[in-house]
Amino acid sequence: DKMKLEESKEIYGLRKTIVEPVFGQIKNGGFRKFSLRGVEKVAGEFSLVCAVHNIKKIIRAIKNELVSVLDGKMVPQAA
Repeated sequence: DKMKLEESKEIYGLRKTIVEPVFGQIKNGGFRKFSLRGVEKVAGEFSLVCAVHNIKKIIRAIKNELVSVLDGKMVPQAA
């Protein structure tokens, strides 16, 4: 059982550093609650919210010259 407990802590630690900040960023962006009802509709709405979040990240990366777009592909800029 201790192994499972430590494994769970490790997995939660990863979630805390990878996923949770994104939810915070989305919330700080003004998304507080779903407008639609029903699992399928909410899933669609959440997908749209995530797509917008990712598009904003891409625009910010291009604007800050972290990446450039060549032939329709994003290419990391050399530091």
